[in-house]
Amino acid sequence: MTQWIGWLRRLDRSVPAAMVSILASEGSAPRGAGTRMLVTAQGQEGTIGGGQLEYRAVEQARALLDYAPGTWRVQDYPLGPLLGQCCGGRVRILVERIDPDALDWLHDAEPGRMLATTFTEDGLERAVFERETATRQSARGDRPAAGTRIVEPVGERARPVYLFGAGHVGQAIERHMTGLPLQLAWFDTRLEQGHIDGVTVMAEEDIATCLEEAPADAAILILTHDHPLDYHLVLAALGRAEPAAFVGLIGSSTKIARFRSRLAADGIGPEALARLTAPIGMPGVRGKEPDVIAISVCAQLLTLRGQ
Repeated sequence: MTQWIGWLRRLDRSVPAAMVSILASEGSAPRGAGTRMLVTAQGQEGTIGGGQLEYRAVEQARALLDYAPGTWRVQDYPLGPLLGQCCGGRVRILVERIDPDALDWLHDAEPGRMLATTFTEDGLERAVFERETATRQSARGDRPAAGTRIVEPVGERARPVYLFGAGHVGQAIERHMTGLPLQLAWFDTRLEQGHIDGVTVMAEEDIATCLEEAPADAAILILTHDHPLDYHLVLAALGRAEPAAFVGLIGSSTKIARFRSRLAADGIGPEALARLTAPIGMPGVRGKEPDVIAISVCAQLLTLRGQ
């Protein structure tokens, strides 16, 4: 996730701030390496998992606000009785007093790139590269010291989601995607839906062309107001030369059975048909309320992470 990049970009540089980063974790720990939290005297953004671990980290971050910008500390926390936690894991964190004059690297920080952090006596030097080999950190052993260089991904690339349909369920999906590693491209054929922020209105004869432009890692969600249009889109999605990562269709069992039979008759083979997820949503989640369906669909898309 790259939320922390946004925090730093929006930072009021006149307000002292510190950042807490998990460098490494092992065993049962609440969050993993790369998790970050921004702390000021008045509040914080993000979480490293809550509980005593977070309380101690915030306490340490606020203490660092009285030091010179660029000051940093590395601290190890066994997640045991001393912290009132029974996880049994271990976490190594970096706490740094943000240096407002050392944030030029933010201009290049985009998902898919690599971020190198070099520890120095006077602060942390960061640079962004197109290609670098990530370095694996340990929650034990020698802590980072002056001269240590850590390389990590800037953030996870958000999965493109091509959402066809801006009705009640489509709008609920858009609402619940906020904060998730998903990037929405949203389409409808109805002119009256054009007032909805983010919706692109396209003519029915053109809308399937969007599917041809979707990258291979895209998730395609089809839930329009019109069954023939749904079928047209499913046929186009399954007929792509390069299969999409996910093709999902909303509908009743009767609708889906009819679609599958017709798709087979129109030349969609068994392998392509097997890529159709219908109905969309996590199995076992009951309810037809738009928000229930939306949360279930978003959870289903999150299961694709790493694929």
